[in-house]
Amino acid sequence: MAEAFGAVLKKWRGLRRMSQMQLALEAGVSARHLSFLESGRARPSRGMVLRLSEELQLPGGAQNQMLTAAGLAPAYASRDLDDAALVPLRQAAAQMLAAHAPYPAMMIDRHWTLLDLNRPMEMMLSGAGISKGSSLINALLGNAALRDALDNLEEVERHSLARLRTELAHFGADPVLEQAVARLQANAAAHETPQEGVLPAVIPARYRMGGQVLAFFSTITQFGGTGDLAMSELRIEMLFPADEATRQVMEAMAWP
Repeated sequence: MAEAFGAVLKKWRGLRRMSQMQLALEAGVSARHLSFLESGRARPSRGMVLRLSEELQLPGGAQNQMLTAAGLAPAYASRDLDDAALVPLRQAAAQMLAAHAPYPAMMIDRHWTLLDLNRPMEMMLSGAGISKGSSLINALLGNAALRDALDNLEEVERHSLARLRTELAHFGADPVLEQAVARLQANAAAHETPQEGVLPAVIPARYRMGGQVLAFFSTITQFGGTGDLAMSELRIEMLFPADEATRQVMEAMAWP
C-alpha cells in the first residue's frame, strides 16, 4: 500500500532536518497549512508538491513519490537506456569517455554498477576481473585482486564511505547504498587511525600495476537538464594523474 502524502512529506522533512516552520518559510506557505498537509487535513496541488520538493532538494524519483502519494501524475519518466530519446545523451557520454584517454574514465549508475568505460579503464580493471556490469561497491568490498592492488586501501575505503554517505543522503533511502555504508563503516572502525594536520589538496587512489604505483584523483560529471530518471542518476567518473610519474606512464602507453 502506498504511503500517504503527509507521511512521505514528513519523512523527507526529517531526512533534510527541517522543522515545519523552516520548510514553510522556505516554501512561502504558512506553518499551519504545512501541518495540515502532513496530517492529511489538506490536499496539496501539483504546484505545492513541486515547490516543497524543490525546497527539500529531492531527486527526481522522490519527487515522483511525492506526486503519486498526493494522487497526482509523476513528473519524470524512467526510460530504458536504449530508448531512442536518450541517443544524444548516450552519444555525449561515449564521447566524454573516449576523449579522456589516455586517462581512465567510466560511467556508473547510482549503485556504482559499471555501465561503460574507456580503454585505459578497461585495462586497469581487467586484471581484477572487473568489466561492464560489475558492481564497483562489491569489488571494493570483496574483490581480493582489486583490494590487493590498492596501495592505500584503507584511505580509499574512508573516502568511498564519505561519498556513499553523501549519495545516500541525497536519495534518502536505498537498501544497496545503506548496506555498503554499513560494511564500510565496520571496516573504518576496525582500522580507525587519527588524522593529524591539514589534509593535502589531492588525496589520490594509488594502484599497483606492473611493478609501478599509479596515483589518480577523480572528477564526477552528471547529466543536467534531463527529465529522465535513469540518465539523471548516471555518473561519469574521470581519473586524472595525481603526479608526474603517473602522467608519463599513462601517456606513454598505447591504447588500441
